[in-house]
Amino acid sequence: VQLQASGGGLVQAGGSLRLSCVASGRSFSSYAMGWFLQAPGKERDFVAVINWSGVSTSYADSVKGRFTISRDNTKNTVYLQMNSLKPEDTAVYYCAAADKGSLLTLRDPRRFGSWGQGTVVTVSS
Repeated sequence: VQLQASGGGLVQAGGSLRLSCVASGRSFSSYAMGWFLQAPGKERDFVAVINWSGVSTSYADSVKGRFTISRDNTKNTVYLQMNSLKPEDTAVYYCAAADKGSLLTLRDPRRFGSWGQGTVVTVSS
């Protein structure tokens, strides 16, 4: 599956952004989808994951209550709604697809076989 992320930008602290990731290729609804972030000089970190149907989700503690992951299988798209943004949320955000794994194991980026190109989110103080 090929992934194309978009929606990043520059926003003030406290603001909101919605990231989108459109998939093409093999059946989107058979994949769990995740969002990860990578700040300059740091490793890629887990943000959120959603199962194939959209019923189950899991979040990093740092974003819980502020970010919401969702998906629309009719549009082959996964979203990340980011509210109450903080300067420490500044990073490149990547979407990823996995064809197997539980919501617990899918916190590990190595479990994902397909990645989008990343979209830059900058939060100013």
